[in-house]
Amino acid sequence: MRRPAMKRQCEKRTTKLVVVIDDDPLVLEATGGLLRSWGCQVVAAESYGEAITRLAEIRRRPDLIVCDYRLSHGTNGIDAIESLRDAFEIPALLISGDASLASQGLADEGYRLLHKPVNAAAFRAAVLNACLPLEPSPAERPND
Repeated sequence: MRRPAMKRQCEKRTTKLVVVIDDDPLVLEATGGLLRSWGCQVVAAESYGEAITRLAEIRRRPDLIVCDYRLSHGTNGIDAIESLRDAFEIPALLISGDASLASQGLADEGYRLLHKPVNAAAFRAAVLNACLPLEPSPAERPND
């Protein structure tokens, strides 16, 4: 039986830990399930506070943050990502249903913006791009 490429890649390196923050329980469950099916370990949380508590429990640095832009209690995904980045240096994907949210300034700050609805193939490509190191180009490889 052939396994998905991402699962094989996650297994080749250590299993990637992805923090998913979304205040919608159904989206949180679906996103976490999709990432787990690709071989990733997932910390799913409805807020930054819940995410940091769970990370402290497992004592592991996340490899990627996937966060909804609009969160409960007046916070947003940028606030949550920045708070996690204060503790860890982590790449991040920001997901938003707000079509007016422009990605120009966000890219400069190290965010990859995905607009809802995000299909699984685009999400998978973004996760691979964000959390798995790229193979060096021929110019970057040391001469043997």
